Amino acid sequence: MKPIQVGLLGIGTVGSGTFKVLRRNQEEIQRRAGRGIEIAMVADLDVARARALVGDGVRVVADAREVIANPEIDIVVELIGGYGIARALVMEAIAAGKHVVTANKALLAVHGTEIFAAAREQGVMVAFEAAVAGGIPIIKALREGLTANRIEWIAGIINGTTNFILSEMRDKGLDFASVLKEAQRLGYAEADPTFDIEGVDAAHKVTLMSAIAFGIPVQFDKAHVEGITALQAADITYAEQLGYRIKLLGITRRRDDKGGIELRVHPTLVPATRLIANVEGAMNAVVVQADAVGATLYYGKGAGSEPTASAVVADLVDITRLHSADPHHRVPHLAFQPDALAATPILPMAEVVTAFYLRLQVADQAGVLARITGILAGQGISIDALLQRPAAPTTGAPAGEGPRTDVIILTHATVEGEMNRAIAEMQALPTVLAPIVRLRKESLS
Repeated sequence: MKPIQVGLLGIGTVGSGTFKVLRRNQEEIQRRAGRGIEIAMVADLDVARARALVGDGVRVVADAREVIANPEIDIVVELIGGYGIARALVMEAIAAGKHVVTANKALLAVHGTEIFAAAREQGVMVAFEAAVAGGIPIIKALREGLTANRIEWIAGIINGTTNFILSEMRDKGLDFASVLKEAQRLGYAEADPTFDIEGVDAAHKVTLMSAIAFGIPVQFDKAHVEGITALQAADITYAEQLGYRIKLLGITRRRDDKGGIELRVHPTLVPATRLIANVEGAMNAVVVQADAVGATLYYGKGAGSEPTASAVVADLVDITRLHSADPHHRVPHLAFQPDALAATPILPMAEVVTAFYLRLQVADQAGVLARITGILAGQGISIDALLQRPAAPTTGAPAGEGPRTDVIILTHATVEGEMNRAIAEMQALPTVLAPIVRLRKESLS
């Protein structure tokens, strides 16, 4: 049988890894797929570099549309990234009747509803295992492996750059800015790391997982997104003393009591006894809680040339197996049948229920703690643990202001809106001498 012909759009880090893995493991892949899979064309603006990477036997062009226009190409692999030209090329490939494989989480998180609808109309597949958590097969697990389950929540470390930074801050006691520079020097962080450190990359990924887990359209614009840029080394230390580690988590949770879905990314205190709390460096991990199977953990490399290429090639194998199948018998893009997707709303953060970590720098005076705990009680917020430590000297603090102390409070689960009101009241106290630090806490049990 003639091998499936693949056109590669972009041969950077992931593209070159895909080419290497496919060539190196060709025999094994063919045995699994039932027929050969060949990269027949590559489009890249740096034609000379691309030719040097792929050698003879592969046609290299500068214009991606030449790949799409070639009637011999069965599958187009989009590895360009971004929202602009990548979206246009994916839509053109679908219109031309080509199956598409992409690692572009940003594109799918923002335009996925449109892209999947176009693919259904044309009877082609869009595969995107590589878009979330690199080489970890979390998309396949959610779409297929857990299909018998009602998924309750997902929590994941899904950005290696931020996990590396948080690990270094905890291990070495360094501040955020210092560790970011080191991460850039080592190649873990981009020259412009905004998407990573501000939580946007993680939000793209958790948006896709949420859609698959709960059978809803992709709704990135409704996700709550906080990064790690404001995180202070003192809070990492205090969290450790209380038995927690801080991780940037993407969280999505079904809330039957509110008839909605939580969709959020933010720094989170996690009990140090949880497996996910011990995921260090640039590694990724995702915990899925489901009714039948309970909690399952997926761990591995979330980025890199060959780990991500592993997911791209797995998608190529899946499409090859199903190439001639009736489109109605394929696994739906978002796991649920298209006409069964639910219009379940994404809940505003004011309605999210979680526990909290608070750090207040206060005047070391009698009665201060009573006023703070009284405000929390007035909002119905229960305290789980409390820690008091001497405050570090504050630059620019007025002379003669008197001693200060850090009061660290862990609360039980409460509604975020109630916590917002309590923080506003506490901040207004004249004895609260600095902006209150608020982080969320999840038991993940």
